[in-house]
Amino acid sequence: MTSLREALAAAIKSLLRGKSFLQALLAFWISPASLSPRDAEPTKCSNPQRAVADFLKEAEILLLGPVDDGRLQDLAGKLKHQFREGLRSNPACMLPSYNHQLPNGSELGRYLALDVGGSTLRVALVELNHRETPNLESGIVRIDSFKIDTKIRNLRGADFFDWMAERIQQTMTKANEQQCYSLENPLLMGLAWSFPIDQTSSKGGKLCGMGKGFLAADGLLGEDLGAIIKAACQKKGLHVELSAIVNDSSATLLSEAYASPSTRFGLILGTGVNIAVHLPVVTIGRHKYGVRPDTWHEKASHVIVNTELGMFGKDVLPLTRWDKLLKSSHPRPDFQPLEHLVSGYYLGEVCRLALVEAIESTGLFCGVVPPSLLTPYSLDTETVSMIETDTSPSLEAARLLFVSRHPAPDEVSLPSVTDMAALKTLASYVSRRSASIVAASLFALWELKAEEETEFLRSLPASSPFAAETEAELCLGTTVAAFNGSVIERYPGYRANLQKSIDDLIAASTTKNENGGSIKLTEAKESSLLGAAVALACLE
Repeated sequence: MTSLREALAAAIKSLLRGKSFLQALLAFWISPASLSPRDAEPTKCSNPQRAVADFLKEAEILLLGPVDDGRLQDLAGKLKHQFREGLRSNPACMLPSYNHQLPNGSELGRYLALDVGGSTLRVALVELNHRETPNLESGIVRIDSFKIDTKIRNLRGADFFDWMAERIQQTMTKANEQQCYSLENPLLMGLAWSFPIDQTSSKGGKLCGMGKGFLAADGLLGEDLGAIIKAACQKKGLHVELSAIVNDSSATLLSEAYASPSTRFGLILGTGVNIAVHLPVVTIGRHKYGVRPDTWHEKASHVIVNTELGMFGKDVLPLTRWDKLLKSSHPRPDFQPLEHLVSGYYLGEVCRLALVEAIESTGLFCGVVPPSLLTPYSLDTETVSMIETDTSPSLEAARLLFVSRHPAPDEVSLPSVTDMAALKTLASYVSRRSASIVAASLFALWELKAEEETEFLRSLPASSPFAAETEAELCLGTTVAAFNGSVIERYPGYRANLQKSIDDLIAASTTKNENGGSIKLTEAKESSLLGAAVALACLE
């Protein structure tokens, strides 16, 4: 008779391979005679609690059911209500920029542009030429990229901005630009800032919490971002003048508007998510503009608004049990609820949580979770996107990639074609849900813009200089939504799914204006850098 000690030892072995202790102990006692040391190793799909097909069907219902045609319209309506509330009162989102005019395409000049994103700092010299100039396109003269890894994200306060200034100095030195400028003749600089900011002027604003693991705001919350960067550059003896700060989504809008006059949205969808939208000034609560000169309000009929989209969706987004697991372990669970469901930082994690459950309950991967997958955020979005890229029957490329990044503990539990097909299916559900929710957000803003433009026009006297401009906004027809970001640019099928969901929502809309209308997604290449330069040029 097998001793209790042997049974416990065998159970612990199985526990280390991903089984529950109770499952392992019961299995050993039920048929102890059949187990030799080799037999104690997991077997293919041993004792699954449920079929793989049943799990995937439930995952499809949980992830995609709430964003099917009818329910997606309902979600868009709820988001539109939250957007309108945010415009009126919420100080943390729907932030009006200082960009009250769109480019007309005639802007000229050379500028220094910075793009601070979630994973990269880019520094570039940008040359703007007239939109209609033949054989002379606007573009980047020089660009340098610097990775923002965990070490850089952990730089606190001024240390992060000193690191930025060093990178600016490197780029200007390599381009032989530093000696061309002086205190009396500084190089004008524009900044695309991918984080919340309470903007107080075209070149400054109060630093807000950054999220995404950054500690740069520690000790500097509420300080002027322009002044912080200027001080860091002065330490390096840089003759630069920060004259324009724009959010990355606003920069995307501005950059494409320089080439496409009907651009009214800027969508960022990479590590994070955000949308900028061009709205009537009166749409935003007056107190949210802070202290601005009267001349600004006299000239401004519209303004580019940084929605901080990721902050919306609380209590209206459909959460699965995997979303709730992600939320329960998140340090700021309610800060950016929509971002948790759609952005590149989180798509892989939602897929990981679902996959771990599938392995433990269905026998996928021999019922053994690859050890690396037990670490939160270890399955990144790049990996699942590359798995979705493999359309071959064997899924061999996907399998080799997965095993290289998440090795199996033994040969028995190496992933099969069935395992990889299940993982690919899970990933597709997660990415399709993301595209649907982003579509609902963009559509909701499109409807809100049309409604607010109509109300604004009704409030204007016929003699108002803003009347013709507002009427033109209502007659745009096709509105361009410029986009940028790794997920929408490179995730297989994402852009097509997003455009289809937008088209379906518009086709079913009962609030389309009499001129019809549509939304066209257009890639804005190097948008953050070009947009920062365009913002500078518009100010000049």
